[in-house]
Amino acid sequence: MRKSHPIRRVVLAGAATVSGIVLLLSLKPASDPGSAQAAGGAAPPAAASPQGGAQAAGSGTVTGDAAQTQYGAVQVRLTMSNGKITQAEAVQAPKGGRSDQITANAVPKLNQAAVAAASADIDAVSGATYTSAGYKESLQSAIDKAKASSGSSQGSGSQESGSQGSGSQDSGGAQATTVNGSVAQTQYGPVQVRIIVSGGKITKAETIQAPKGGRSDQITANAVPKLNQAAVAAGSADIDAVSGATYTSAGYKESLQAALDQAGG
Repeated sequence: MRKSHPIRRVVLAGAATVSGIVLLLSLKPASDPGSAQAAGGAAPPAAASPQGGAQAAGSGTVTGDAAQTQYGAVQVRLTMSNGKITQAEAVQAPKGGRSDQITANAVPKLNQAAVAAASADIDAVSGATYTSAGYKESLQSAIDKAKASSGSSQGSGSQESGSQGSGSQDSGGAQATTVNGSVAQTQYGPVQVRIIVSGGKITKAETIQAPKGGRSDQITANAVPKLNQAAVAAGSADIDAVSGATYTSAGYKESLQAALDQAGG
């Protein structure tokens, strides 16, 4: 019994050693999940597609100046995409009485024509002469603003005030110059004309001052849009007086000529 006792100890010790090694080997994989988890968590999400540069130049919304007509104001808003008119709408149009019916008939046709023509060179709608004239005037104003803003980054509004009387801004040919004519005094009040000149041509004419009050309001609303259109069409102050607005027409032509003289035309 005494002789077998040490051998038994050796066997037990060996068995303990073997079981210890087996235990260590079985524990080793348990340390790996940490590194596997790190590999799984490190995978970055796919890069997001850039959003900032998606908007093209010459895109957005531009609103033309309100054009006064005998039956109320007309104002056009354009939606542009890559320099093209994709939508036209009238944000102001004559209202009340028969004007409601005329507006409802004419405005959708004018909107469609503006998009199709991509310019203000559109036909008047039959039975809506004044509304059509006002629409075309405001449409041209919106187109001019869109061209100015795409040509010189947002410079349209701030350049106008600084360019009064300066005819030397024609360098480059494409840049528009805004010139205010001198005030012409008439029997019924002052008349003053502002023109936008681009490439030596009048692209827009508008009145800053015109006779007001009483019957003058109606005469001005009727005459001024016609005089503005005539000035652009003629490219000079050699335009006909509007019937029933002799004094306003004379003052307009005088101020228009002063503006042309300042612009070098």
